[in-house]
Amino acid sequence: MTAQRAPHKSWLYRALDFVEWAGNKLPHPATLFAIFAFIVILASGFFAAINYTATHPSTGKEILPVSLLNGDGLRRIVTTLVTNFTGFVPLGTVLVAMLGVGVAEGSGLLSAALRALVLSAPRRLITLVVVFSGVMSNAASEAGYVILIPLAAVIFQAFGRNPLAGMAAAFAGVSGGYSANLVLGTVDPLLSGITEEMAKIIDPTYKVNPAANYYFMAASTFLVTLLGTWVTERIVEPRLGKFERAHSDGLAVDQLKPEEKRGLRWAGVSVLVFFILLAIAVIPEGGVLRDPATGDILHSPFLSGIVAIIFFLFFLPGLMYGIATKSLKNDADAVTFMGKAMSSLGVYIVLVFFAAQFVAYFSWTNLGLITAIKGAELLKAIGLTGVPLIIAFIFVTALLNLFMGSASAKWAIMAPIFVPMFMLLGYTPELTQAAYRVGDSCTNVITPMMSYFALIVAFAQKYKSDAGIGTIIAMMLPYSIVFLVFWSLFLMVWILLGIPVGPGAELYLPSK
Repeated sequence: MTAQRAPHKSWLYRALDFVEWAGNKLPHPATLFAIFAFIVILASGFFAAINYTATHPSTGKEILPVSLLNGDGLRRIVTTLVTNFTGFVPLGTVLVAMLGVGVAEGSGLLSAALRALVLSAPRRLITLVVVFSGVMSNAASEAGYVILIPLAAVIFQAFGRNPLAGMAAAFAGVSGGYSANLVLGTVDPLLSGITEEMAKIIDPTYKVNPAANYYFMAASTFLVTLLGTWVTERIVEPRLGKFERAHSDGLAVDQLKPEEKRGLRWAGVSVLVFFILLAIAVIPEGGVLRDPATGDILHSPFLSGIVAIIFFLFFLPGLMYGIATKSLKNDADAVTFMGKAMSSLGVYIVLVFFAAQFVAYFSWTNLGLITAIKGAELLKAIGLTGVPLIIAFIFVTALLNLFMGSASAKWAIMAPIFVPMFMLLGYTPELTQAAYRVGDSCTNVITPMMSYFALIVAFAQKYKSDAGIGTIIAMMLPYSIVFLVFWSLFLMVWILLGIPVGPGAELYLPSK
């Protein structure tokens, strides 16, 4: 593998190269997470000793740092070592999904489907399609991380392009464009519920519906897609250079053989039948995959079981393709394909073990919670008003996102301060929530606190064996900067034009 780059690099490329160099001088990501976990243990003892506290804005309860450098802390570390690992949500998601993908890949379905795509899709639209697919997939984010990101790398490689650029484009859409979508997802009712409760501090009758930001977030889908495409093709891919490999991993763009076409037809029929059955289970009012108590879809077995759906969406067509092409002769072959998929995740599983300990310790100590509260209070104390306050709010949210990844948990901390404050300045809670979602999305792709960051590093190492945290941060930093600047400007233009951010969600409260 060799990367060919222009002899004269711009200052931007030199800066990103330095970020990558410096980042990759750090220990192996697994070792780094172990070091982070050890630092958190030491820090917890220090901050507990100096009584570094914060007051929770919604409950008024004092948040104390929890030391892990005492008997209780050490006992907790020892007794939860296994459950921290096995309970780490991305681990189960990846393993289950990859079982289905293993059958689809081992039977040859993915290779044939990708070659069919390469032969039929306009080359110039591939980047745009990948980023857009990433944005849309964040309604079921596990699918985006587990399936789309590695798939985008393979698609780019099949087109003779750098697979890392494909990964970057998909990652930018899935995670950098988080919250932007043409459909409502589970995050919408979560955030709106918190916003409504905090709005009642000022107006006890105020209601915030789950579609409160739909207009703005739907329009943002196209903005993020265009920005992600531009950054990929003008900054990221030119910096990465061409990708050359002695072996194409079976992805040469050859014409499909008759048996492969037959296999694709069988697989297509199985997908159609699967979606028909899924629609029967979801669309009718009494569908079995709706919430049995309320009939709701947003809080339903359908969305909470999306990983199982991903598994069957790859397993069934992979099975049918293998039977049609005779690449899968018996059940032992299917098990072998699954096992091969699991074996490719060895390094990721090691990464997850140490990452899970770090995330658990950071949560236990309350250090992330206290940091977020302190940052929010600082912004309030500055005394900004109007548009500068909204911009500052977006940027502080983006900064806090580097320390606390959960969108709903972070909003539960920030909303009690900023929703009432913005309401007193005349802005609606829906507008405040929209501004929060912009800041919360942009820095997802550069923070190791993001649950799937270790997985992205593992994916990158398939194409660049020495890839580390620095590689990913340097690759994704241009997306974060561009998204943060232009998405914020987009919101400012939206406000100046006076467009509601969602159905019945105006920008300003009526004057009294």
